[in-house]
Amino acid sequence: MTPTEKISQAAKDGKLMASAADNLNAWLKADLPAWAQQSLAELIERGEWSELNDRFYRYLEFGTGGMRGRTMGKVAAQAETGTLSATGSPEHAAVGSNLLNEFTLTRAVVGLYHYMARYLAGQKSSAKPKIVIAHDVRHFSRHFCELAASTWVRLGGEAVIFDGPRSTPQLSFSVRHLKAHTGVVITASHNPPHDNGFKAYFTDGAQVTPPHDKGIIAEVDAVPLSAVQEFLTKDISQVVTLGRQADDDYLAVAASAALDPAVFKKTKLRVVYTNIHGVGGVSTVPLLLHAGVDLSEVKEQVAFDARFPTVKSPNPENADALALAVALAEKGGHDLVMATDPDADRMGAAVRNKAGKIELLTGNQVGALLADYRIAKYKELGWIPAAGTPSAAIVKTFVTTPLQDAVGRGHGVKVINCLTGFKWIAAKMRVYEEKLVQAMGPGFDYDATPFRERATLLQQHSTFYLFGTEESYGYLPNDMLRDKDGNSACLMFAEVAAWVKSRGLTVPEYLDEIYLKYGFFLEGVINIYYEGASGAAKIKRILDTYRSAPPKAFGETKVTKFQDFGREKFYDADQELIPAQDLYLVTLANGYSFAARGSGTEPKMKFYLFAQEPVKSAADLSAAKAKAKATLDALKALIEADARQRAE
Repeated sequence: MTPTEKISQAAKDGKLMASAADNLNAWLKADLPAWAQQSLAELIERGEWSELNDRFYRYLEFGTGGMRGRTMGKVAAQAETGTLSATGSPEHAAVGSNLLNEFTLTRAVVGLYHYMARYLAGQKSSAKPKIVIAHDVRHFSRHFCELAASTWVRLGGEAVIFDGPRSTPQLSFSVRHLKAHTGVVITASHNPPHDNGFKAYFTDGAQVTPPHDKGIIAEVDAVPLSAVQEFLTKDISQVVTLGRQADDDYLAVAASAALDPAVFKKTKLRVVYTNIHGVGGVSTVPLLLHAGVDLSEVKEQVAFDARFPTVKSPNPENADALALAVALAEKGGHDLVMATDPDADRMGAAVRNKAGKIELLTGNQVGALLADYRIAKYKELGWIPAAGTPSAAIVKTFVTTPLQDAVGRGHGVKVINCLTGFKWIAAKMRVYEEKLVQAMGPGFDYDATPFRERATLLQQHSTFYLFGTEESYGYLPNDMLRDKDGNSACLMFAEVAAWVKSRGLTVPEYLDEIYLKYGFFLEGVINIYYEGASGAAKIKRILDTYRSAPPKAFGETKVTKFQDFGREKFYDADQELIPAQDLYLVTLANGYSFAARGSGTEPKMKFYLFAQEPVKSAADLSAAKAKAKATLDALKALIEADARQRAE
């Protein structure tokens, strides 16, 4: 039987989905490189139908922020693997329409270019579309970066890249700073080693939002596989490579995250930092050293390595990822542990408590600490009124702890809740920027206006962005760039720790002070993973049944409110309409609540749980903590059991 006949038979036998068979046949007929043809022939010959289903049941979706997916299949073909690199990279990214490889990446670049060219034409601009591309340390990241740049130049645009791995926040900054029209970072953030991604940014340095996201998606979807072939040979002779100045420019902005740099001189803060084999050391280390902290790095994790060999997952949300750093801090008596993920947009932390032990903090806790400290510091410095102001705001996501809402209200500033994803936080910054530019009139240069002066003008004519945060360990101190920044987050949190130490306290004691003001808040998360084609269907069933048959109770606790962001209209604190999304907020009779949504970056269903207990005095705090934990644990089990039942 020929490969085509075998595909037809597998489809008839129910071993291969119809969509997978169609896409696989199309790829076999395309003029693919010899190694790619050999790989597909090998998998078909071996009857790897489950693998081929996962690889071909759809085209890797170019979503509202870009693409993320496997670059290596669960089952590899010999022609793909070839000769492994020193850090374990196969010779080629795996072949498949649902994988990130040369073919799907080039298709995305061509579509993005076409959209930007049309956008500039609509703006009556004759400029060549200019792109900045960064990449992390993952398998094929450098290759994908150069291939994307080569493709962009061949299409007629200008492309700028870095001389090595750089962080996602530096890419966001560079798009604005270099006045580029778009940007891309090749990263899968904290995903497993077999993944990589393609994140697209717009002119403001933020990930794309409506209407541009839909426009780009349409252009990418319109690119046929046949249009990719001519770009597969790289030529970066016309690509601009940035030098040291680009790093210095970013570091100067990241350093501005410290509101009171003098605090580091008041007390010697001892810090352990790990980049977990990623790019964080490029910027975080010089930031902390320049601030004056006593810094120790985890030597086993300093080197770039796409395999992330010392951790189960390079995700600073996971205790395992910080284990080596915590052990070093325990041994050395350090005050603070911090870690960034592979592209350094997220930061995780652990602190020494009153008992002398290192204690992990959640993203919600870190965000609340940063929010309270930074708002108070802005008041102390005279940047905002002591009583607060509705013309200054913290911006957070709906799935981030309501403790931050309480902190904002307590300080008398506006709190904006937005959809999940830092691009929505950045979208608010753009609104505030555009309102000020409009008020100031022609000739006003937003970025050239000193930050202190800009803060005053924003409060007079728009809204001053104080701080932004999301529960998934993302923080951004100001609007000089437009994506979460793990590098500046490390500096911000080190400042909090230094200030707390100067008071003779520990960070958990400062957190307890916040609880005594606003009540005790505790959060939990449920991640239910469903991979592949069958997994996507299960996630969809959970989302669909939540809408068609919302939960009425969990155990003896009744649901008192069910909010469907995909069907109802909601407005933020600025009275702006929130875009529709498959997000559900569920409130329970005991005052607890949770949010449910499908992950936009990983094959999983996510639930975010929020507990809240009143605290009248310090004597009540311990009991409130115990009650919240016990109730939340029981609720978590009930929600997960219900979700798994809905998935089948």
